Amino acid sequence: MPFGIHIDLMELALKGILIGIIASAPMGPVGVLAIQRTMNKGRWYGMVTGIGAAISDMIYALITGLGMSFVMDLITSPQNKFWLQLLGSLMLLAFGVWCFRADPTKKIHRSGKQKGTLVQNGITGFLVTFSNPLIILLFMACFAQFAFVVPNRPVEMTFGYVCVFAGALLWWYGLTWLIDMVREKFSDSSILIINRIIGSVVVIFSLVMLLGTVFNLYTFSYW
Repeated sequence: MPFGIHIDLMELALKGILIGIIASAPMGPVGVLAIQRTMNKGRWYGMVTGIGAAISDMIYALITGLGMSFVMDLITSPQNKFWLQLLGSLMLLAFGVWCFRADPTKKIHRSGKQKGTLVQNGITGFLVTFSNPLIILLFMACFAQFAFVVPNRPVEMTFGYVCVFAGALLWWYGLTWLIDMVREKFSDSSILIINRIIGSVVVIFSLVMLLGTVFNLYTFSYW
């Protein structure tokens, strides 16, 4: 497909999906809420909670991308791109360590027995996620590391953001499916285990990205 600049749509799609999964995976308040609703109310109540969270994440992703697009001219040189991707790797590493050490079960809000409508569950999932604007820092780290933002390319970036949303939905679909399958054996300690597994994966991934950036083992270009 011809563009004024070369853009690999498959690479853009994979980046977007991976960013969506990274942003959704940590077991914060909305993750715990989605798990509780899956166990107490049924899988689709947990799923719509995740959809609400994914919509909130999309809004923050758009805000982050718009802000970064204004400073893209500052990172046209290889040296500036190196420092930006290095910073992104370090931010992801710090986030992974925080995720591993966090215990989301200490401050969880027990889901009520009344089911409510699917729309109501989705709205509360949105509001819980939207109340935490610090997610912008995570998006900044991911966008920097993956060289995700393409300034002045609204059509291509729209496709990229759709892939971010798809990645988030993929995570929530998989999580609620898993919880629904093992609901009889699932407990608060299982939430802590999942969070530590996620934190470990993010730490390992960020270390690989960090070493790759430092030793120039790979290059994510801004097209």
